[in-house]
Amino acid sequence: MVHVSFYRNSWKTFKKPRCPYKNERLDIELTLVGEYGFRCKRELWRKNPQMIFEGKAFLRRMNKYGLLDVSRNKLDYVLSLTMENFLERHLQTLVFKSGMAKSIQHACVLIRKRHIRVRSRSSTGRSVRPSGASQEALCSSASRGMCLF
Repeated sequence: MVHVSFYRNSWKTFKKPRCPYKNERLDIELTLVGEYGFRCKRELWRKNPQMIFEGKAFLRRMNKYGLLDVSRNKLDYVLSLTMENFLERHLQTLVFKSGMAKSIQHACVLIRKRHIRVRSRSSTGRSVRPSGASQEALCSSASRGMCLF
């Protein structure tokens, strides 16, 4: 009988850059990987097929993720967003910036060990982007229900 773990999805979840050895891009990616605690550059190159939106739905999604304020609800502000704005919304970065972890790597360990909850749901994904409303509900399991925000 065939073991179930052999059935895997075969498509790629990332897309390599066209010019892989450009010096400026390599330097920028290296600093981003170090600053935000990624394992490899492949995590920066991930494709997100759900990012195909139109007009108002796209702006609503940006507001939901906490990338744009309601007052800045125009496409001009979306074009001014940088990669750092998106990386600041990762759960790993939010845990580190809130002071629950001593370093980015410590935040990764806390998330993997399920010591961090977002709205009473524990998650093991470090790149989870909690919505703007659930950022206030970021809790540590050690605090026994007390939120640090």
